[in-house]
Amino acid sequence: MHTNALATAMTLYRSGTLTLSQAAARSGYSEDDLLLALQRHGVPVHEDDAPAASLSTDRPASAD
Repeated sequence: MHTNALATAMTLYRSGTLTLSQAAARSGYSEDDLLLALQRHGVPVHEDDAPAASLSTDRPASAD
């Protein structure tokens, strides 16, 4: 059943029917775990849901 809930949540997330938070709740996964599952299954992650660490910036990081 858990696998079916994940597949349904990923499908609904992919189509834009559910947000990441809603899809995570529906699947029984945390948002972080769902993001990993989406990436493993080749489901594009919506830009708003991408982890901050993976977002590129135009400025190099610096330590002041």
